Amino acid sequence: MRIRIVDAFTDRPFGGNPAGVLLFPDAGSFPDDDWLQRVAAEVNLSETAFAHPLPPGGDADWALRWFTPAAEVDMCGHATLATAHVLHSTGTATGTVRFAARCGILSATAHEDGSITMDFPVSSLTPFEVPAAVTEALGATPLSVHDTSDHIGDLLFELPDEATVRGLDPDLRALAGSSRRGIIATAPAEDPGRGYDFVSRCFFPVFGIDEDPVTGSAHTALAPFWSARLGRDELTGLQGSARTGLVRTALRGDRVLLTGSAVTVIEGELLTKP
Repeated sequence: MRIRIVDAFTDRPFGGNPAGVLLFPDAGSFPDDDWLQRVAAEVNLSETAFAHPLPPGGDADWALRWFTPAAEVDMCGHATLATAHVLHSTGTATGTVRFAARCGILSATAHEDGSITMDFPVSSLTPFEVPAAVTEALGATPLSVHDTSDHIGDLLFELPDEATVRGLDPDLRALAGSSRRGIIATAPAEDPGRGYDFVSRCFFPVFGIDEDPVTGSAHTALAPFWSARLGRDELTGLQGSARTGLVRTALRGDRVLLTGSAVTVIEGELLTKP
């Protein structure tokens, strides 16, 4: 079986967020969960995506699952982008691909410039009184905190400015004691003329990911959050990790379109069979 590592939300190698992608060629079921989890742990990236084709005529074309090195997750943006990139770059699929995932039906549409637009459900935002211990662990005083309970289950921290987000040095061991999937820290762009409207960083130590380089799923919450504040439905977010990456967002009712590019950097043969 061919296995690939794809850098997502970037147009150049070694940027964005790397994801493992493993396509099973035949329609049917996935291998045992334990085997999938072991492969994800071996790949040791924030997520590894597994997909197999579905019979024609249904609501989706491919079944899709995502695993961190420690657990399966309900939603993942960058590994979906990586999977769609592999399907299109290998000629396995053209146009729009529909995925059946734990969070529902997702779609990914390839464009002539090589970018891909994904259609995801919006994550709702509910004001939240965060425990003092979580704020202390993050190391910054928020202007507001919101719970993104459906789909992703993160806490979104609105911080005063871009410099505060970029300068975060959280106590990850303390954050790992949180029952939430993770923490999204965000602020408006210091200078929108640089090509992005807001900045974010994401921490998921509960799932064995100290800091995720570029988190597509977080933008299902960031898009409605910043669109409400900035008064525009179409925005660009910069995730300010060491690798960085851009995510273009567009609100469409209860859905959000996430657009980015991807690059395959490694391709090889997985010698261990299910």
